[in-house]
Amino acid sequence: MTQRLWGDIAPGEAFVTGELAISEEEILAFAREFDPQPYHLDRTAAEDSIFGGLCASGWQATALMMRLLTDALREQAIAVTGLSGVPGLRWRMPVFAGDRLHADITVTGRDAESRLTGSGTVTLAVTVRNQEARSVMELEARILVAQGSEAA
Repeated sequence: MTQRLWGDIAPGEAFVTGELAISEEEILAFAREFDPQPYHLDRTAAEDSIFGGLCASGWQATALMMRLLTDALREQAIAVTGLSGVPGLRWRMPVFAGDRLHADITVTGRDAESRLTGSGTVTLAVTVRNQEARSVMELEARILVAQGSEAA
């Protein structure tokens, strides 16, 4: 498939990512290393928390979203040159062991200017959903996309 450049992407375009599952072992390993909160590490403490059970760190869920997004952008053959920023991020509900996540992505805007010469900015609305189609995370991402033949 030919690489899609900045000019090939239009606001309103939408696509759905593949799916990733998360296990209790992955939740515990991530929490031990990066976010050692009781509700991510201890089942009893988690059950007594506002989450009602052992759940993934929001940062772990965000990392999973990044994997889903990256894979989807590759599948769409979009010539991504970088990530400009994430101006908004909301964790809507906890992610539990056994949850299967996917994301709905919609192009909401384009800007020919960017901080990287030869790239334009594409704004994406991303909603990460669980297996029940419930939103667990919503964010806006601004990606940089090659404008010309320098696409990698």
